Amino acid sequence: MSEVSSEIKKITFMNVDEVLDFAVKSEENANRFYAEWAKRLSGKPIQQVFEELAAEELKHKEFLLGVKKGHALTPSKNEITDLKISDYIIDVKATLDMDYQDALVVAMHREKIAFRLYSNLSDLSTDENMKSTFKMLAQEEAKHKLRLEMIYDDDILKEN
Repeated sequence: MSEVSSEIKKITFMNVDEVLDFAVKSEENANRFYAEWAKRLSGKPIQQVFEELAAEELKHKEFLLGVKKGHALTPSKNEITDLKISDYIIDVKATLDMDYQDALVVAMHREKIAFRLYSNLSDLSTDENMKSTFKMLAQEEAKHKLRLEMIYDDDILKEN
């Protein structure tokens, strides 16, 4: 189990605002991670993907801030395909010398953890608007994971 997922299990919330604040911080952390690594991986094929993911994580933060102001988010009725590639790949730590493959692995595992977080929050929510919001965010993270898994499949698995 990764450090991030073990930390999530220890968290308890007293109210909806605490849940939303936690989710906002999670999105800020994801944005910082992708933005920082996009700079470190400058010139590598994954740089643009990480820049795009950083921008999408900021959108998620804005969604959550909107929910705090009373807006509701509706999940898509379409299921997101799960290639499950990340289920069979050993997690690696982000390092300055990680290669393209390792960067994809790190990102896939981060998105998998984010998906699980929002799925669990959706399952635990009794408020239908919150349940819907977290389901939509889980779908967004699942889309990120799918995108990364498709890149991994095309660039790593098919080349080997």
